Amino acid sequence: MQEIIIHKGERKHLVITCVSDETAQWRIIQEAGSVLTVHLFCLEKDADIRCNVLLDIDQAGEHAETYIYGIGILSGKQHISVHTRVRHSVPNGKSNQLLKFAVKDESKGAFLGELIVAPHAQHTEALQTNRNVLLSPTATMQTQPQLEIYADDVKCSHGASTGQIDESALFYMQQRGIDPGEARRLLLAAFFHDVVSTLGEPAIEERLQRKIAALLEDRPHLRC
Repeated sequence: MQEIIIHKGERKHLVITCVSDETAQWRIIQEAGSVLTVHLFCLEKDADIRCNVLLDIDQAGEHAETYIYGIGILSGKQHISVHTRVRHSVPNGKSNQLLKFAVKDESKGAFLGELIVAPHAQHTEALQTNRNVLLSPTATMQTQPQLEIYADDVKCSHGASTGQIDESALFYMQQRGIDPGEARRLLLAAFFHDVVSTLGEPAIEERLQRKIAALLEDRPHLRC
């Protein structure tokens, strides 16, 4: 396990990529006023990898901020598991988690998100969101949000969903002459857009969008 201390007022950007069979674990402690941004990418086409990622983050100082963003497009027989644990141990912390996965072929994805707010961590603001889309009848995705909130003056919420592409939106686009494959690609690009936009660099965002489009261009079958 890699251990990182983000010192008072420091900003750190961590990029994690799932490219091989591995278990990658980080234990991160944030001091007062520090800002951590994590971008997680699982974008290896047809590589039969099994990757387990654990992010264990402790906000040990007030006014710390934690942002975790993730995109996964799983194919073949890939098996990707992502586990985040964010502890708000002191008051006035902020965290935001936004992770999205598209799962196809026989791949398997899993997300476990733990959000823990200690009794004295008043004025915490924490948001956790995991959205997933299934692109084949043999793909699976498990999502398990876990919130433990022991303080009462906080703003905390979570959302998790797993489903298919919106058939009504797909039909609407086809009625207007858009090819079914292109319509599907556009809808999936829109699905990932809010995560891509967190990179804050237009050139990098454009390259990432192209990579996402390339991974989805084989026109996957939708689950009925």
